[in-house]
Amino acid sequence: MLLSAYRQGVFPWFNEGDPILWWCPDPRFVIFFDELHVSRSMARTLRRNEFDLTLDTDFPGVIHACAATPRRGQNGTWITEDMEVAYRRLHELGHAHSCEARIDGRLVGGIYGVALGRVFFGESMFSHVSNASKATLITLCRFLERRGFLLMDSQMHTPHVERMGGREIPRDEFLVLVERGVGEGGATGSWRGELRRQ
Repeated sequence: MLLSAYRQGVFPWFNEGDPILWWCPDPRFVIFFDELHVSRSMARTLRRNEFDLTLDTDFPGVIHACAATPRRGQNGTWITEDMEVAYRRLHELGHAHSCEARIDGRLVGGIYGVALGRVFFGESMFSHVSNASKATLITLCRFLERRGFLLMDSQMHTPHVERMGGREIPRDEFLVLVERGVGEGGATGSWRGELRRQ
């Protein structure tokens, strides 16, 4: 059901205890990789290798941290235990992926989402230290661009992602891009170790 929803540009979002709700907002918030904005201070952070950045090395840890990390203005999370299990299964099947940031081996930031064809559907990210989630978002966007992806879906507007180049596009335009980019949407397999090979 999740894969079918993503192929149609639909994603789940609901409060714990509510029935599962499915969304396809208009406008849609996305990142086009050639519009990614990296501030000078963030570029310095990345050059200094302040974080050990990896792909698909701890998907369960990332999604659990996304579920457990408190968010300003939100009382809970839609990432229930059942949803964690479902996305971990998508990860095992090669559809869902994560990017992790560590300091001295400790997971301090991350992002996860679903890759279908040439579209990455970003789901959630977390940060336990300054700049950790930015570092994983930038790293993942650069990786996806090298792999020929069209865009990252960020679903709903956030000032954090807007500052990094995210912008709204009409839903109709988004759905055309999804239809073009998703194609068959086969599993991409594990991306573990891919950063070091590129």
